[in-house]
Amino acid sequence: MKRTAIIIVALLSAGVASATTKSLQLPPDAVQLKPNALPGYALAQSQCVACHSAEYMLYQPPSAARAYWDAMAKRMKAVFKAPVADADIPVIVDYMVKTYGNEQPK
Repeated sequence: MKRTAIIIVALLSAGVASATTKSLQLPPDAVQLKPNALPGYALAQSQCVACHSAEYMLYQPPSAARAYWDAMAKRMKAVFKAPVADADIPVIVDYMVKTYGNEQPK
């Protein structure tokens, strides 16, 4: 048992010693969030596009109602662990539904 533990420690140490740092450079985003005066715009810039491209919004249905955007925002937090404060979700949802959803000005 003791010999097995020593072998495991030796193997792990060798792996750490030979580990190299890798970097990844992503291409610049081709799409930006649609700017407006709604407070959710600044929140979406700082919180939503920190994890995914603004292009993601373009793939959402323009007929999506407030409930859809609310569910999507809550899903990002619950499933993908987005660091969004609960109080910010309604503000972000308001921006999304009025900018990309069914409450867009016609």
